[in-house]
Amino acid sequence: MTATVFFALLRRDVRVARRELPFFLMRTIMQPLMFIIVFGYLLPKMGFVRGTYTTALLPGILALSLALSAIQSVTLPMVQDFGWSKEIEDRLLAPIPTPLVAVEKVIVGILQGMVAALVVLPIARLIMGPIPGFTLTHFGEVLAVTIFGAATFSALGLLIGSTISPTQIGLMFSIIIAPMIFFGCTYYPWRGLDAVPWVKYAVLINPLVYVSEGMRAGLTPEVPHLSLPIVLAALIVLLAVCWTFALRSFMKRAVG
Repeated sequence: MTATVFFALLRRDVRVARRELPFFLMRTIMQPLMFIIVFGYLLPKMGFVRGTYTTALLPGILALSLALSAIQSVTLPMVQDFGWSKEIEDRLLAPIPTPLVAVEKVIVGILQGMVAALVVLPIARLIMGPIPGFTLTHFGEVLAVTIFGAATFSALGLLIGSTISPTQIGLMFSIIIAPMIFFGCTYYPWRGLDAVPWVKYAVLINPLVYVSEGMRAGLTPEVPHLSLPIVLAALIVLLAVCWTFALRSFMKRAVG
């Protein structure tokens, strides 16, 4: 009975996401697309950056697409459900344990994060042209980073969505998302921060760093990057931390 209800909720959210696919794609890939055009196409064409810069940029753009999609696909509906729509009350009345409602939200975020990365990859490849050192031979590693990365950002989205009010949603982008993007090693490899050691180690609290570096390890291994075991270990730890606080916040909001 529990499994039936859980998968019914999951199918409903997947069906809604499929029906709103054009809006989902606009919301999640528009910003990465602008960065692809400017940093991956225009600047190399104008000679402001070397052509090989795209080798370091592509994995970061994929990580950014995954992160934005996963976090937004959980946060925005959660803010709406707990805010004006009150739809969360219907879900809480379903005959399943309340924590499973949170788990279902995170799974939806994982799926949407993976779809976003999958969509952005061929678009980036088409706009940027040939990517020196790009390979798909380490697909298993890339898949592992994608899953754990999407899960981490989905859990973070659950935490944010069950904490902030609808009137504070703008703060999420200015205080959380923007710093996360620019200090997430999306446009530069982590090893490039050797010149600024305090920043190099400060950014390690940012989960986007590990997704970006993990993507580089799998897709462009010639670029200096964090080792994959460190990346996966860090993502697992961050996932556990985010999920613990997210579930606590969700239960407090749901029960209250």
